[in-house]
Amino acid sequence: MNLKRLIVFAVILIMNKAYSQDNYKYDPPWNTAPESSVNFTVHRIDNVPDLFGDIVDPQLVIFFAGNQFMVMDDLIEAFKKKHPKYERIFVETLPPGILAKQIEGGSITIGNMRITHQPDVYAAGKNRIDSMKNHFSRTEIYAYNKLAIMVPKGNPKSVNSILDLAKEDVKIAMPNPAWEGIGRQIVSVYNKLGGENLENTIMKDKVGKGTTYLTKIHHRESPMKILYKEVDAAPVWYSEVVYQKLLNHPVELVEIPAEENIKATYMIAEMKNAPRAQAGKDFVDFMKSDVAKNIYKKYGFETP
Repeated sequence: MNLKRLIVFAVILIMNKAYSQDNYKYDPPWNTAPESSVNFTVHRIDNVPDLFGDIVDPQLVIFFAGNQFMVMDDLIEAFKKKHPKYERIFVETLPPGILAKQIEGGSITIGNMRITHQPDVYAAGKNRIDSMKNHFSRTEIYAYNKLAIMVPKGNPKSVNSILDLAKEDVKIAMPNPAWEGIGRQIVSVYNKLGGENLENTIMKDKVGKGTTYLTKIHHRESPMKILYKEVDAAPVWYSEVVYQKLLNHPVELVEIPAEENIKATYMIAEMKNAPRAQAGKDFVDFMKSDVAKNIYKKYGFETP
């Protein structure tokens, strides 16, 4: 191969690599992967961002509502430091409604993998926990959250309020109320501020026109829609914007005034039939500690 062809070949390789990295540069998983002999994470193909830790012979299994995936690195590390005997911990951070179905049915399939672990601990919003109270032996409040609007850096469509989400030229990513509690809470804010007219504009008219996108996996999909400039705004949990900013991703936070906002209460529960009951109790106790509370505060949550 002559020098000219070699240079052309090298330039093509560099451009392909740069394009590939840029094309997926905001893709999850955003957490720190555990150490292993082989790391085989492939964007959009082999990428499992909501399953954490050791799936084989775990000493503790925790199901967390998905919007708390960002705390997992710090939280599990701190728990292991306090309780070093628990070396193998498996965590799922799927949408709470999906986790509830998994608890009821006893299994879940993701791709070609079936998981039959039953949790020792389940954490979700208060309404979800209250609706499943027969499954639990103990429940505790451990954190609070509120709504915010995530926009791309620079806020090009000048979105400054919930009412701006109804504008025809503003594309939004909206959590689907069918399986996301936050979706129902956001709809309640629409009704509070503009009645059925505002709700129908955003949830029916704009959905029909394609300017409201109803998410499949809210806690990751909305930020990705913003980061890849597919939408102009997304109502999300406050903590989600805080986390994206901690990652230095190009997003901005639009505050929602307290009188227009809601306050979500998160509860954690020990399962009545926990396979590893003592481990579950130890973890719920830990979630009431100052160490756990400070971790949640770092990511934009409030605590009792």
